[in-house]
Amino acid sequence: MTSAARSSSQDRPLFAIALRLAAMVMLSTMFMLMKVASERGVSLPELIFWRQAMSVPMILGWLLATGNLGLLATSRMGSHAMRATTGTAGLCCNVGAATLLPLPEATTLGFTSPLFAVLITALILRDKVGKWRWTAVALGFAGVLVIAQPGDAPVAPLGIAAGLGAGVIVAAVSFQIRDLARTEAPITCVFWFAVYGALLTAMLMPVYAGQHGSTEWLMLMAIAVTGTFAQFLITAALRFGPVATVVVMDYTSLIWATGYGWLIWDSFPPFTTALGAPLIIAAGLIITWRERNLSRRISPTSSMDVGAIEEMADDTSRDPEREPERSP
Repeated sequence: MTSAARSSSQDRPLFAIALRLAAMVMLSTMFMLMKVASERGVSLPELIFWRQAMSVPMILGWLLATGNLGLLATSRMGSHAMRATTGTAGLCCNVGAATLLPLPEATTLGFTSPLFAVLITALILRDKVGKWRWTAVALGFAGVLVIAQPGDAPVAPLGIAAGLGAGVIVAAVSFQIRDLARTEAPITCVFWFAVYGALLTAMLMPVYAGQHGSTEWLMLMAIAVTGTFAQFLITAALRFGPVATVVVMDYTSLIWATGYGWLIWDSFPPFTTALGAPLIIAAGLIITWRERNLSRRISPTSSMDVGAIEEMADDTSRDPEREPERSP
């Protein structure tokens, strides 16, 4: 069975969507806790280190209790290390945006990942991108410009940069996770992400580690729990559905971010966010709609599925005269 056929046989779109929705609840809760902990004096490197390090014993304990420790065996350690390096950088950007900006603004900037996925598809994967997707990219970045304008309070430039950086990295990580999920169990991906992420950020702890009270440590534990479950659900969703199908569910996190902003900080998104967010969301929906249509009608290279791209490359190498199909 070809790699694309294997990936297709695993696809369960509705289940993948449900997993992604649950992941957004967990992820929004994690960022809310990180923002609160940051306001209580926990530094960004600490937040990321403990988010990763506390996940490792939780996963090991669960696997030992269920007799599934063998799931951690992998022949793709290099791919896990690369995914963890990219993912840790993305986590830094996400946490930076969440701590520097109001949660709704930080969350909305994270929605730019489908826009950057189109750019990756066009510039790196060399797939032809048509007018619909380029129009969506332009629309989405127009929304970013609207949000970046100062409203009632100045918008932190570093926070905007972190939010956009998170969008770039999340787009890249989605391809990496989709590739890993074709051969690895979700828990395997989550575990090695936590291990490598903890090792990477441990180097900063001698400089940034601080003393904290019981409340802060409870927050750090809650961050690790919600983050671990969110990562597991995100990885599982990409195992059962293609990127273009599941990422549209990420927009529901804006509901949770707005709710947390109201409940905890007694704040609502400013007018610029209320105007820019629909533009970015509309752009993402256009891209998702276009990708799904293309994946049904033409070569899988336009479906944001790296497994299909690899299969086409394998077929081309077996038949040098065969030219890859391109999307119109």
